[in-house]
Amino acid sequence: MADVTIYTTMMCPYCHRAKSLLSKKGVAFKEIDVGMDQAKRDEMTARANGGYTVPQIFINGTHVGGCDDLHALDHAGKLDPLLAVA
Repeated sequence: MADVTIYTTMMCPYCHRAKSLLSKKGVAFKEIDVGMDQAKRDEMTARANGGYTVPQIFINGTHVGGCDDLHALDHAGKLDPLLAVA
């Protein structure tokens, strides 16, 4: 199974939507809450090449974007192959 990291905040509806999709697919993920942690937010922004909104999602170390990007990959049939890569 893929190594998935998602940077979130507690009240973000897009974060919940992205996590829901991953959970529905049975994917374990590492969640990093950046809501009250500026160092983690800075880490997220650097990893996401300037992306500062949440969620920011990484699969096997590759930045895939946010919630809409994750859902677009799924609708295009490209998410499952990414998640299957170990």
